[in-house]
Amino acid sequence: MAETESEGWGALRRPPEIQAMFDRIVRRYDLMNRLMSGGRDAAWRRLAAREAVGAGARQVLDLATGTGDLALELARQGAVLVVGADLSRGMLGVAAGKVHAAGRPPVALAQVNAMALPFAGDGLDACTVAFGLRNMPDYRAAIVEMARVLRPGGLLVILEMTPLRRTLPRTAFAWYFDRIVPVVGGLISGDRDAYRYLPRSVGAFPDAETLAEMMRDAGLRNVRYRLLALRTVALHVGVKP
Repeated sequence: MAETESEGWGALRRPPEIQAMFDRIVRRYDLMNRLMSGGRDAAWRRLAAREAVGAGARQVLDLATGTGDLALELARQGAVLVVGADLSRGMLGVAAGKVHAAGRPPVALAQVNAMALPFAGDGLDACTVAFGLRNMPDYRAAIVEMARVLRPGGLLVILEMTPLRRTLPRTAFAWYFDRIVPVVGGLISGDRDAYRYLPRSVGAFPDAETLAEMMRDAGLRNVRYRLLALRTVALHVGVKP
């Protein structure tokens, strides 16, 4: 879905297509994350977890949990219950293996539609989403739904790629993402189409300030963000009043 006045911001592909794509690439998903980020994605997830747990969050929903890296990091940093939710059964299967290998920390896994969360309102200390918001069909509605399940004072933490606006770094980054990532992703995962989708989805995603405005429009307060990785990744935090 492209940005239009009637449709708003949303993923470039429909949820069944997104689900099928992640089910296909799950075997090499973690490896590609390490390669594309130069190994920095784990550090970014630690920062996201610190924003949530460091503020006292004990019960956390990690949406678009993928293979569970952020959910496990939240538990490592002290959350007493983490629900890792994703649409992809393949991703959840790998996440379950990681939870078992980690000695069964307090991480529960569930296949969940992020647009209609099966949780009562005002109940969770924090909701996190890492590199998954841009795959949801309606970003504004997803943010509203995540805010709904937070208790007053609860935190929404969003870690996501963000499009560059300055011409020179944008051109260099686009060359890397458009030319290199699909080739490497195709060789490693066997699915070049999935890694063509990635740069397109980042380019169509709102920039950091626009995303912050969406969070404010959803009723969140004290919204702030931090730019990482030469301004290609943004870590947003907002508080439910």
